[in-house]
Amino acid sequence: MTVYFGWLDYIVFGAMLLSSALIGVYFAFFAAKKQNTTAEYLMGGKTMGMFPISMSLIASYISGISLLGLPAEMYTYGTQLWAIVLSEWLVSLTVAAVYLPVFYNLHITSAYEYLRLRFNQKVRLLGSIIFIIKMMLYIPIVIYVPALAFSQVTGINMHMITPIVCIVCIFYTTLGGLKAVVWTDTLQTGLMFLGVVFVLAYGTWRLGGVQQVFRINEEGQRLEFFNMDLDPTIRHTFWTTVFGNYFSWLASCSVNQAMVQRCLALSSLRRARITIFIMAAGIFTIVSLCCYTGLVIYATFASCDPLATGAIRKSDQLLPYFVMSMAGPVPALPGLFMSGVFSAALSSMSTGLNSLCGVIFEDLIRPAYKSPISERAASFIMKIIVVLVGGACAALVFLVEHLGALVQAGKSLAGITAGSLLGMFSMGLFLPWVNSAGAMAGGVASTLLVGWMSLGTQAAMARGQLFLAPKPSSVAGCPANASAPLLAAARTDFDRSATFFLYRLSYLYYTLVGTAVCVATGLLVSWCTTPNDPAMVHRDLLTPVVHRWLPAQHAHCSRPRPAQPAHTTDYCASLDRLHIDPSGDVCTKIIALSFHVLTLRNVGVKLQYSFIDKSVR
Repeated sequence: MTVYFGWLDYIVFGAMLLSSALIGVYFAFFAAKKQNTTAEYLMGGKTMGMFPISMSLIASYISGISLLGLPAEMYTYGTQLWAIVLSEWLVSLTVAAVYLPVFYNLHITSAYEYLRLRFNQKVRLLGSIIFIIKMMLYIPIVIYVPALAFSQVTGINMHMITPIVCIVCIFYTTLGGLKAVVWTDTLQTGLMFLGVVFVLAYGTWRLGGVQQVFRINEEGQRLEFFNMDLDPTIRHTFWTTVFGNYFSWLASCSVNQAMVQRCLALSSLRRARITIFIMAAGIFTIVSLCCYTGLVIYATFASCDPLATGAIRKSDQLLPYFVMSMAGPVPALPGLFMSGVFSAALSSMSTGLNSLCGVIFEDLIRPAYKSPISERAASFIMKIIVVLVGGACAALVFLVEHLGALVQAGKSLAGITAGSLLGMFSMGLFLPWVNSAGAMAGGVASTLLVGWMSLGTQAAMARGQLFLAPKPSSVAGCPANASAPLLAAARTDFDRSATFFLYRLSYLYYTLVGTAVCVATGLLVSWCTTPNDPAMVHRDLLTPVVHRWLPAQHAHCSRPRPAQPAHTTDYCASLDRLHIDPSGDVCTKIIALSFHVLTLRNVGVKLQYSFIDKSVR
């Protein structure tokens, strides 16, 4: 018998949506600092605490794709993908030591401003466009996930649910800016943990304990952690999930606008580094919980596969089906679970919209204006961007349901742009002789190649040319009128047909391939044109890791300057232009800064004089 939401479940779910919306209303109308400036709307005024930023980062990277896709992956293909948690710690160390110090010291709002400082405006524009494409491919999947789950537990058509997700998310993201996004993410992270923990704890208790769960999964051939096969066409091995996923996760964390924007909202580099490690611990925990939930689901349905019996039509519906079948009679538990799934989706979508807003405004709209944009106009433009982008992503949801498994589809599409972005930033940080022509050529070549691989693979799977063989399952324990038990599936991941080799390559290598192609192309083009002189590339643009191996910096090499709005005055930047250390004793008793403009009408030249009266202790 099919079990749907009860009235208490709807109350719990509605309370989550209402709370998220009210947070946006609070920061828009009642907070001490209104979200009506670019600094407040995009950076939270750089006054955010480590705890909410950490929770926001966890919620941003643990979307509904993880909550629904990882259990389905464990159930269908086994536990090898669980090994991705090993690479997440390595990525956190890399980001904290290599990438974050550069972004933080430059005081930039958009991560892609770095590409302008290191190369030129055209490379920055390319990076911004690639990021926009990436998020426009990712956000529709994020929206589709909770709609699919909600349809499963309520019986309501998913295309009626999609606008609800988008409207609520767009509402609080538009009104409250980064602060609303971060604090709703904090609320939603807590709901995610509660939902997952209650479901897996209840399921484990029903089965008789953790040991029983692992015993049933071992009998069903689900436990596999150390497949050491070096064949790159095998979907999941130890090497693809640890080594291949390292580059995929590095691209998501190190050069992602969402990560950079949140880390720069903190008051110091040390606090930003601590936040990254808190995020890593949180992601490690919830990914492991999601993977274990998949084992609980398999142990529950080991003798009666709901996919084989037609109870569900896609593996991504396994977790909602499990919740309603096993926990439906428990008051409010399905509602709590769906609140967690929707929370994961809302947090990822709101983060995507906020970061897209920052990139579109700072990298595309502001440079196009020759005159200053007032703060009120900027705030209005950014809110319009959020509404338009959110609406476009909602429309793209109709294409997502034709893709394969959520985890693979998400990472495959992300790989189209992840490799090129990681390659462009890494060339800028590590290879000072790479010039702008090389960066541009590398980014374009990488995006085109991996885009062809990813879309070609999805098309081949849709045509049936590639077959992802699941682990064996059975319907032997179903009622007598059920179909016969399924035969054991083949142990190979891909059908060894005449399908093109790159289409058979594991999707976890896409980012690695894209990065390698980007760097190789960039080096080649730079060598064929005019390579940069490493002495003329300022050390602030290069990661501290490579400083010791570089030649001495040229005396005439100027320090890079992020673009400042023409109507604002940056006090510290003004001091730095005059070679004064703002933290030194010479500036402890600065009495005044005054700027005078003298217009020479006969030649149409404006001269600006600065007078600083310094009193040294």
